[in-house]
Amino acid sequence: ETPADVPTSAPVAAAAPAEPGAETAASSGQLVRVRSDVLDLEIDLAGGTIRQALLRKYPVSIEEKNTPFTLLEDDARGVYLAQSGLLGESAPDHHAVFTAAGTDYVMAEGQKELVVPLEWVSDTGVKVTKTFTLTRGDYLVKMDYQVDNGSSQVWSGRLYAQLQRSKSLDAGHSKVGTYTFTGGAISSPEKRYEKITFDAMTEQNLSRDVQGGWVAMIQHYFVSAWVPGQKETNHLYTKALPQERFIIGLVEPTVQVEPGAGATLGAELYVGPQDQARLAEIAPHLDLTVDYGWLWFIAKPLFWLLKWFHNLLGNWGVAIIMVTLLIKLAFYKLSATSYRSMANMRRMAPKMQALKERYAGDREKLNHAMMELYKKEKINPLGGCLPIVVQIPVFIALYWMLLGSVELRQAPFMLWIQDLSVKDPYFVLPLLMGVSMFIQQKLNPAPPDPIQAKVMMALPFIFTVFFAFFPAGLVLYWFVNNLISIAQQWFIMRRMEQGVASATS
Repeated sequence: ETPADVPTSAPVAAAAPAEPGAETAASSGQLVRVRSDVLDLEIDLAGGTIRQALLRKYPVSIEEKNTPFTLLEDDARGVYLAQSGLLGESAPDHHAVFTAAGTDYVMAEGQKELVVPLEWVSDTGVKVTKTFTLTRGDYLVKMDYQVDNGSSQVWSGRLYAQLQRSKSLDAGHSKVGTYTFTGGAISSPEKRYEKITFDAMTEQNLSRDVQGGWVAMIQHYFVSAWVPGQKETNHLYTKALPQERFIIGLVEPTVQVEPGAGATLGAELYVGPQDQARLAEIAPHLDLTVDYGWLWFIAKPLFWLLKWFHNLLGNWGVAIIMVTLLIKLAFYKLSATSYRSMANMRRMAPKMQALKERYAGDREKLNHAMMELYKKEKINPLGGCLPIVVQIPVFIALYWMLLGSVELRQAPFMLWIQDLSVKDPYFVLPLLMGVSMFIQQKLNPAPPDPIQAKVMMALPFIFTVFFAFFPAGLVLYWFVNNLISIAQQWFIMRRMEQGVASATS
């Protein structure tokens, strides 16, 4: 009987994952350790399942610099496994037990590739060699099945590869202080990037045939993904198992091997950081697993700019400051229009107050008189708002870009800021940002409505509390943005006041 966590071996057009069952992902207890310069893997001889993947270049935290981040795991917290196998007669699925020549493979100094072969032989004479190939400096693992048909019958089989993850390992609420997506993702020619939540997997099993494509499990900063051949039609599927375990996987087309002949079936597994440049090289649209939201078309150029400044200056914090300066420069004219409008409103404040006192009991006459004043002085009361509204999409895109870029994880800035991806440990930046907002408020004209004026004065305090738990990189951007805005606004207001003084003298 086929285990419940193995897909069926039906033809592509009719393929579907099996119904969920009670089958567990039990280990054989026989593990092969494989270490490259960037990966530390534990491969179970039961199926050749990767039960643990440590990312050697990515420490758990700044405090634990010698402890590598664990992406794939199998422990008391739950499971996160990379499984694969073959479907068909005389074919090893991910429960079949392989043999290995050794139990410890280490990439030697100067060695470019590390090859780890596992062997399985059927009673009928079919020999299958499952080989993992790791490359120096790369998080992509190449996996091949070499089938040598020593039987008297035509061998027919299909390769499948899947990721199994416990919901208990949900990493969505990370140190950044805000929610990030954890779950499945797939790609197809019809939809380049499609997120699939664990709840969606519970409600309905995915069953879809696509050309090329890939399947992945994503979380903040990291991704694991199976990538099949891109020219063939592959079957993508999801499955919900007991104990809130979820599977997302793919099945490649059927391969037939004549008696006495051989064939190779293969797929690639990426298990590592969300490095956009590398992901884009591996498969079409795999870089979209770096989720910048619906404003990705603004966020991606901003990231390119940020990376360019980092390559030039060698500091991500300084790069954020330079990007902020460029954004302010790009919106200089819009901001100038806004600040001129605010300065005019401030200049007209005494006249507006006089109108309020004159028409205190007649709101209709007051509104008419104020409109006449705006017309006479050529003031647009909304002129200060519109330029700010136009800039909101850029700020949102920058927010998601700074939040989602693994390059900023544990990236130091200066002094006490040693990790731009987490909150300021001493809350100095949020306090400075709050002070800058307060100064900015004082430069703006007070709203005519007393309640609105009180709300506006409370905003710096509210934003300080709100930003206290945001990544330091985001707070740095907002603080620098405020400082530049204050300087620009003060300069424009001073020039206008000097202009009015010259005109009246």
